[in-house]
Amino acid sequence: MKNKIIAMIVCVLLLVSIVPFSAFAQSNDDIVILYENDVHCEISGYTKIAAMKNELLQTYQHVGVVSGGDYVQGQSLGVVSRGEYIVKIMNLVGYDAVTLGNHEFDYKLDRLNELVGMMNTKPVSCNFQKIGEDSSYFEPYTIVSYGDIDIAYIGITTPSTVTSSSPAQFKDENGNFIYTFNPSTLYEVVQKNIDSAKAAGAEYVIALSHIGYAEDELYGDMEDIEDLIENTNGLDVVLDAHSHSVIEGMKLVDKGGNEVLLSSTGTKFENIGKLTISDGEFSTELIKTADYQLTDPVVDAYIQQISEEYSALGDRKVAITEVDLITKDAEGNRLVRNTETNLGDLCAEAMRSALNAEIGYMNGGGIRSDILAGDVTFNHLLNVMPFNNSVVLAEVSGQTLLDMMEMAVMSWPAEDGSFPHLAGVRFSVNTSIPTSVVVNEQEEFVSVSGEYRVYNMEIFDKETEQYVPIDLTDTYTLAASNYFLLDYGSGMTMLKNAKIIQNEGMLDVEALEYYVVDVLGGTIGQEYAEATPNIIFTDGKIDASEDESLEESDTETTAAESETTGAESDSATVESQADPTESESTSDTSDTVTDVREDLDPGVMIVVIGIAVILVLIVVFMNFKKVFALLKK
Repeated sequence: MKNKIIAMIVCVLLLVSIVPFSAFAQSNDDIVILYENDVHCEISGYTKIAAMKNELLQTYQHVGVVSGGDYVQGQSLGVVSRGEYIVKIMNLVGYDAVTLGNHEFDYKLDRLNELVGMMNTKPVSCNFQKIGEDSSYFEPYTIVSYGDIDIAYIGITTPSTVTSSSPAQFKDENGNFIYTFNPSTLYEVVQKNIDSAKAAGAEYVIALSHIGYAEDELYGDMEDIEDLIENTNGLDVVLDAHSHSVIEGMKLVDKGGNEVLLSSTGTKFENIGKLTISDGEFSTELIKTADYQLTDPVVDAYIQQISEEYSALGDRKVAITEVDLITKDAEGNRLVRNTETNLGDLCAEAMRSALNAEIGYMNGGGIRSDILAGDVTFNHLLNVMPFNNSVVLAEVSGQTLLDMMEMAVMSWPAEDGSFPHLAGVRFSVNTSIPTSVVVNEQEEFVSVSGEYRVYNMEIFDKETEQYVPIDLTDTYTLAASNYFLLDYGSGMTMLKNAKIIQNEGMLDVEALEYYVVDVLGGTIGQEYAEATPNIIFTDGKIDASEDESLEESDTETTAAESETTGAESDSATVESQADPTESESTSDTSDTVTDVREDLDPGVMIVVIGIAVILVLIVVFMNFKKVFALLKK
């Protein structure tokens, strides 16, 4: 009997010795959810989040991965495959839930439907629907089981998608909206789906929210994700996106007085988020992706495969640049959405030159990547302009152009994707008055109800090589993307009055390549070392007459420099080469004199004048005899 007991003990010990320790570790009932948002085709992060998922499965029994949207667009790999490469990588990672960001609609709704057909995990979005239908276009939420716990993931897509991503796809042939993102009823839509998910058995409700923080009031009553939380009841966690915010963990209170945990990872896999659910308690942390060293061999292999497939196109050298062409400052702060940049000048000039227009317009939100000094490949250009937009030539009235620029700077100094980078036009902006642009519920332009902030607008005359005041009743040729001239993106519905002259499908990246190769001769030189100040922001309106010296300085500099660029590129580069140094110096000197004069106290002025009079009398008295003799003669 004793021998049998010993034998049984030995068998148990042997059994324990051959069972991996991880099998016992996996008995941990905690749930871990890895999350990301606004990846924008930064594919290097996918291999790390896959590896992290596999590593955590050695400790936790339940590990999931979710996405807050904006994954298929942002770099050349996404554009070349129109999102397919990204979808296939995400399939390899294995996601539990994904929502749709505004950029998932950039390849248009038909293509999005094709991509959804390729996705192993179908996206959720509760507020995108066809007008007149009761249900959302995609499933509003999905419920995923982690052992005995059911978690509902509700998708929420920013209402601004209707204007920020090719508005024409949301309209019928007559230009009427047939789809909506429910901006005015968003709280009610989200609340309805929270209640529905709980009724369906969800123990916890997590929002995959592509809302973010708005920097203006165009959302109407809803300005940011915190407003949504405060006006709904029942969300446990919100994993947010869209504004590229970095939020490790913020605790807010919802409409019912319940605590809600908010987190967001930034952009381009800056961080990988980790949500842990333990005994009904929620905690979040952000892990720096660059600091995590493990990768997944399966994802690595696929990235290598697709890189080879498109490298022949993307890696071909097209030009060189002698200067850094920038979208951000030295500290990494984004500039292009509220500040003119040399890269913006290049893009606007490319638009104008490709279609021989009078004016080129490139919006800051469409400029997505720097180009550093050195060789320039097609991929570099594609990373700058990754949206597959075409360049359109239109004839617009001076009034339409004025309204367009007024709306483009209405949010300044806050960031705005419509912020203009220009060629062939310049103007001033009076920031001392609030914007009076009126928009409707869809954020579309209605009118300017008061004084214009934009003034002293001038158009470059190619024949005289001079800037001349705009004539609001005259017409001008404008080169811009189809996003504005055909789809009236960012609410630019004043462009419905534009007459389309040319729309042959030239992509914006093709226009950029044409300009740097054919017009600039393959070298982006020192003429693009600095941005050209086409927009002057003032604290108060300055009459054009007060700016005459500045304008003459600009004109003389422009004309002199244009003679050195060669006949072929005179009109293409004239305003981008204007040197503001002399005019700025003049302005600084004038300001200094004015400041000194204004700073003198009236009492001091009286004393100074009195002393001067006394000195004159002393001089006269000392020379009295000479003066008297002179008068006697």
